[in-house]
Amino acid sequence: MKAVVVEQYAPIDQIELKDVPMPPVAAGQLRIKVHAAGIGFVDGLKVQGLYQTKDPLPFTPGTEFAGVVDEAPDNAAGYVPGMRVMGMARSGALAEYITVNAEAVHPLPDAVAAEVGASFRANYLTAHYALSARAMLAAGEQLLVLGAAGGVGIAAVQIGRLLGARVIAAASTPEKRDFARAHGADAVIDYTQPNWRDALKELTGGHGADVIFDPVGGEISVQAFRSIAWRGRHLVVGFAAGSIPALPFNLPLLKGGALLGVDLAQIPTREPDVQKRLMAELTSWLAEGKLKPVVGRVFAFADFRDAFKAMQTRDALGKMVVRISS
Repeated sequence: MKAVVVEQYAPIDQIELKDVPMPPVAAGQLRIKVHAAGIGFVDGLKVQGLYQTKDPLPFTPGTEFAGVVDEAPDNAAGYVPGMRVMGMARSGALAEYITVNAEAVHPLPDAVAAEVGASFRANYLTAHYALSARAMLAAGEQLLVLGAAGGVGIAAVQIGRLLGARVIAAASTPEKRDFARAHGADAVIDYTQPNWRDALKELTGGHGADVIFDPVGGEISVQAFRSIAWRGRHLVVGFAAGSIPALPFNLPLLKGGALLGVDLAQIPTREPDVQKRLMAELTSWLAEGKLKPVVGRVFAFADFRDAFKAMQTRDALGKMVVRISS
């Protein structure tokens, strides 16, 4: 089978598509024929060896996928060959086949395309966990989403709207702000402008943001916290800007605010029941059409490098997806 193989940590231009053996499958596991794989910011870091944990070499990148069950020894967890699924693994999705434990996948509703399923779980579970389980976002609260046009940012815009919040999307270009508004944002802000906090103050009637969803990091994070509402919650989701901010400890004291970390990788082991509940809600919203995940661009398998490059540009909208097979 064909798979993207990282033999040495390197820029994506140096990574190749290779012929590799079909992955074996044991009891309790499923082998999935991959139809589509999502490409996220973490995947780009892992390929270069820049993520906080390193995958042992050689490895196949890609954490999110959708496809059909190819083999299911003993009908693991009720799955049988031919069933459509979406799932998430530590790595291995950029391949024609992937073997995972049965609990790593969820059924993919018939009406949902594989490209949508492959861009769903990581971003939307992160957003739902952050807003519901960590910040306990309430209907009517003011939600500020930084980096709102990225994959996880647009997920937070949509989930925030479903939870009844007033969503203010912060993005750096008119195209990104239009994109966020088209997917549910009630208002938008250009956070590259020096007076953006004044605009936020006006939009919230002087109240500030009750919840800040922050996958960006850098100085913008500190500035956003300075505009948080009394007893506001600032969700630390990632550092797409490349730098980790240093927050002066007097700010949480003065604001009565809380800084809350969000790490999707730890939820399955530390809070499995919470993950199960949130995924059930997300899958239900997906099947009912209440939630329509945003796919950015879809690339052919041979063009996987272009997907990584597109994801890393400042012009990226939504999540990049690689179509492996049909």
